[in-house]
Amino acid sequence: MKRPKLKKASKRMTCHKRYKIQKKVREHHRKLRKEAKKRGRKKPRKDPGIPNSAPFKEALLREAELRKQRLEELKQQQRLDRQKEQEKKRKLETNPGVKPSNLEPVKEEFGQGKAKDKPKSGKQNPKKLYCQELKKVIEASDVVLEVLDARDPLGCRCPQVEEAIIQGGQKKLVLLLNKSDLVPKENLENWLNYLKKELPTVVFRASTNLKDKGKIVKHLKVRKRAPFQSEVCVGKDGLWKLLRGFQEAYGKAIQVGVIGFPNVGKSSIINSLKQERICNVGVSMGLTRCMQIVSLDKQITILDSPSFIVSPLNSASALALRSPASIEVVKPVEAASAILSQADARQVVLKFTVPDFKNPLEFFTSLAQRRGLHRKGGSPNLEGAAKLMWSEWTGASLAYYCHPPTSWTPSPHINEGVATNMIQGLNLEELEKNNAHSIRTIRGPRLASSILFQSSGLTNGIIEEKDIPEELPKQKEKQQQEEGEDYSDQESVEEAAEKSSDMCGAEEDWEALPEESQADESALSYISDKMTEEEDDAYDFSTDYV
Repeated sequence: MKRPKLKKASKRMTCHKRYKIQKKVREHHRKLRKEAKKRGRKKPRKDPGIPNSAPFKEALLREAELRKQRLEELKQQQRLDRQKEQEKKRKLETNPGVKPSNLEPVKEEFGQGKAKDKPKSGKQNPKKLYCQELKKVIEASDVVLEVLDARDPLGCRCPQVEEAIIQGGQKKLVLLLNKSDLVPKENLENWLNYLKKELPTVVFRASTNLKDKGKIVKHLKVRKRAPFQSEVCVGKDGLWKLLRGFQEAYGKAIQVGVIGFPNVGKSSIINSLKQERICNVGVSMGLTRCMQIVSLDKQITILDSPSFIVSPLNSASALALRSPASIEVVKPVEAASAILSQADARQVVLKFTVPDFKNPLEFFTSLAQRRGLHRKGGSPNLEGAAKLMWSEWTGASLAYYCHPPTSWTPSPHINEGVATNMIQGLNLEELEKNNAHSIRTIRGPRLASSILFQSSGLTNGIIEEKDIPEELPKQKEKQQQEEGEDYSDQESVEEAAEKSSDMCGAEEDWEALPEESQADESALSYISDKMTEEEDDAYDFSTDYV
């Protein structure tokens, strides 16, 4: 029979063994430190903040702070929602008589609760907000500039908006042919002769890639103000003289409203007149969501407006070109096919360098292979090719043109009395000279390198909020996602400002959530490694070496 031990085994050991263990521990830690030094320790990235030289620094900081507050509110709301769900599940578990089929009504009630909370936040249909802001601009304006894309001027005119301006009283309506460098000169002259029979028309080309006027360049210890370098603005002097003539005729300070369909260059025109980037511009449609007031001088104030809302009764090509929605909302293949059906096929083939095609799907297949757009497995990405063509067609780089109607017919809402009222107090000879000078200055594309497009005529729009059709729930979700993307684009003023605002903005806050636990674990492990060097680790390693 084994005799029971009255005392625990002693942990005493010889000095030789203890010193040997401590030596092994030191060697082990040295090895770990050497490996960590080779790997490189990843320190948490510190936010450098927005540099003092960045424009609109205070506004960016305020926006970043607001975004953080919104994120915190969203996290709290999600936490409360999760707690409510857990409480309801506990109640269901405590009641044994409840059947599993009763879980669905509970989820529906919870979803209804969320839906009821949404109207409290004051969200409305963005199209209705566009109509409200557009009415504000028209009512507050003495002179209204309707911006037309020179590639399809007739398709950029909205008879409903023009009729509302004419009925609004003594308001002047002027047509502005923007993007005039993307059409041949002969075609531009023909359109100018056609449009000026009804309303005064100005040939214009807005500046792009504007630099900030206030930047100071230091070179060889000499301070020089950076010149206003951008693509040349054409027609600015003629437009200034026209607005100055209207202001003198009124005898008081005037307000000039700038209206038009999406992507015709309304905000770019205002930036060109002001010679600095004030209004946000971009490739995506519908960046301007509310009325913006920009003072050119003491006597002339410009009002920027959101785009027109296109009526769903228009043709498919008009909806694809003039809708402020993204191509994700409109089916890309259908929208691009509608545009392709009204373009000259031979010139499209030469422009996009693809072989001849019999139908739009064959064209999209060739374009996808040409541009390297492939899906998994190597099949051509038809939707990607359709989006690419749509973005180039609605952007400001593709040169295409439309022929004006052979016979001039006056619009039903414009009669002789209205036409004479619009040109009253206007120096037509000076306007014609300025337009002729602008046409000579512009370097338009050659007729052979442009694509002939068949215009679908005037595009009908919606002014009254009651005429806007109700959206389906799926469309609303897509539009909300699209609004979030547009909002983030609208907040960007410059690339440097974008990077700095993103670092202190919402994206980093979302990414930092899962990293907090990892950072805490790594910090704890690092501290514990530092603290346990001799005595504590001696007992840990004793089992390995004893």
